Amino acid sequence: MKQIFSTLPLVFFLFFFQCTPAFSQSLAPAPTPPVLAPPPPTPAPVPPPPALVPTAVVPALSGPTNINAILQKAKQYTTLIRLLKSTQIGDQINSRLDNSNQGFTIFAPTDSAFSNLKPGMLNSLTDQQKIDLILFHVLPSFFSVSQFQTASNPLRTQAGTEEQFPLNVIATGNQVNITSDMVNTTVASTVYADKQLAVYEVDKVLLPKGLFVPPPPAPAPLKPKKLPASNSSDADDITTPVN
Repeated sequence: MKQIFSTLPLVFFLFFFQCTPAFSQSLAPAPTPPVLAPPPPTPAPVPPPPALVPTAVVPALSGPTNINAILQKAKQYTTLIRLLKSTQIGDQINSRLDNSNQGFTIFAPTDSAFSNLKPGMLNSLTDQQKIDLILFHVLPSFFSVSQFQTASNPLRTQAGTEEQFPLNVIATGNQVNITSDMVNTTVASTVYADKQLAVYEVDKVLLPKGLFVPPPPAPAPLKPKKLPASNSSDADDITTPVN
């Protein structure tokens, strides 16, 4: 009995020594959860590529198509309207639109484009030169923006031959480029477009060299030479081929 009591402290000590790790582990603080990195920001939506040429700024007309009315609604075309009226080209375009299956394409310079010309240049032109200048901005067929990509250059304008009035229109990427032998510019916007008439804004007046250099005069027709009057001596010199 005395031996049992003498071994009790040793038993309690061993029991306590074995339980202490488990007890200490149960009191250990819970591990801190890992801090997650914030999610990457959502990328901003990529805007769609700009249209080749902005859409028309003048809605389709309810009545007959009238180029002067279209430009008046679009504003900033006072000089062009005045030239269309003074040369009567505007009336001719309106009349032809009613009876044409091919339509027209017009490159419309703004008032600021005309103001960028050399001072006094427009007033120095003759009436015929003003007509040629306006007709150089008119194509005798309808071109949508997409059709410019397959157009054959040089384009024929109403001004005359491609040799005297060359005009190239090339659509690449997001722009339509227009070049003459004097000017390089781009289409800024679509002013008006229906199935017969397309009007495109340009920020430069299209100038061809043929407007200022008159074409070379046509050669005079050859006059037939008269044979000298025949006489006895001359007649002997002319032989008749033998059949």
